[in-house]
Amino acid sequence: MKIINWTQRLLLLLGLFLIAIYGAAYVHKEISSRAQLERFDSLRKQTPVQGTETLVPESRFAVDFRLWSAKRIAEYEDSFAQHVSLPLAVLRISKFQLRVPVLEGTDELTLNRGIGHIAGTARPDEQGNIGLAGHRDGFFRVLKDISPGDTIELQTTRATDHYIVDQIVLVRPDDVSVLQPRSIRSLTLVTCYPFYFIGSAPQRYIVRASITSSDPIGVAGVIERELAHLKASNGPK
Repeated sequence: MKIINWTQRLLLLLGLFLIAIYGAAYVHKEISSRAQLERFDSLRKQTPVQGTETLVPESRFAVDFRLWSAKRIAEYEDSFAQHVSLPLAVLRISKFQLRVPVLEGTDELTLNRGIGHIAGTARPDEQGNIGLAGHRDGFFRVLKDISPGDTIELQTTRATDHYIVDQIVLVRPDDVSVLQPRSIRSLTLVTCYPFYFIGSAPQRYIVRASITSSDPIGVAGVIERELAHLKASNGPK
């Protein structure tokens, strides 16, 4: 009987120890994911635009892992053991409460930490077609539920650009025609397809969006938005 009691106590202590480890890992994961976005926000605050450093406060979203694969969650957490450069921008899709850093390149470390800027395409803040890639079992799994007409924001240190989804297509992995410049400044999101395919996915899921407006950061941007609001309020009734 004593052996059974001691075994039960040891199992209880082991269970509590494992719970403590999980709790510590979860807290570390949340702190680390927010830290990457906070570094970007700090950089925005340090970048003067049109003679001012004033910024409109940004909301922050924690990473939602509910749609992620267990493998991708583990690789995301492991990625914080390695250094990556500051984000070029932050992609925000309010429909999914997604806010994720945009990093340069599409190597494995980059795509485990955030989403990657595709080499050879326009960079955020540039004219042209901005190509961004993400894992289908990570940040970009939410794209399975995106629809034409949905809005996307791309936040840089100088502006917040607003895009609207106008096309969703499937292409072969070697088809890069979707990354070519379009007649209007645009954004192209790329991930593998099917989303729950096991192994090397045979297609690429492409979300294409066109810019609708751009809000410069700083007092000038705030004034511009307020004037637009006043104009709309005082328009024909």
